[in-house]
Amino acid sequence: MFRACLYAENPAPGVLPPALRAWLGLTSVLGTLVVAVLGVLYAGHGEPGRVDRWFVDPTADSVRPPWRNVALATDFLGEPAGAAALVVAAVTVCLLLRWPRAAVLVVAGAGLTVGTATLIKQVVGRTIHGAGNLSYPSGHAAFVTALALVVALLATGRLGLGRSAGTSLVLAAALVFGAAMGWAQVALGAHYPTDVLGGWCTALAVVPATAWLVDRTADRLADRTADADRRERR
Repeated sequence: MFRACLYAENPAPGVLPPALRAWLGLTSVLGTLVVAVLGVLYAGHGEPGRVDRWFVDPTADSVRPPWRNVALATDFLGEPAGAAALVVAAVTVCLLLRWPRAAVLVVAGAGLTVGTATLIKQVVGRTIHGAGNLSYPSGHAAFVTALALVVALLATGRLGLGRSAGTSLVLAAALVFGAAMGWAQVALGAHYPTDVLGGWCTALAVVPATAWLVDRTADRLADRTADADRRERR
């Protein structure tokens, strides 16, 4: 099934636009470094750091209606039900466009990003509002940023955008959607600002690498299938 999703008789373009590979590779490395540095700085902490206090001292009452309702609605998009709905919608669009490789990236990019954020939470052990609430990095911010990055990458490739336009689109998508979810998480007191930054950088680190891996795997499967077809014709 995985092979069928990655390969078709008329395969669609790769999901990682060639014009953005170098820039996204550097972005992935920088994102990894930021996640690692923040993880070391806040490992085992249970209070906001100095940088966090520059923005806000997170409490459950950081935002009032009607903005609290907006924050709750935004937060829902990172909850299991909301996240699943977004992924299903994105996958459906990819399949309607007959771009199965893109559908694989949607699932793999979002899934690996959230999985990585969850693993880092266990390792770092930073908490908020009590010992049982692991906070670094923000899984909500990581998920939404990852999905925004995937959609922007696919749009860049589909529209044939160049380096400047493609880079601007990918960066703008990551900033806008990551910032929106980050605001909601801090406003609701669910995360510290540095948790949000960590989640954002987790997506920047994971998604480009996942896109490269999907393309590489798909291309190898396509080559093997082509070789098998040639042998059968002989």
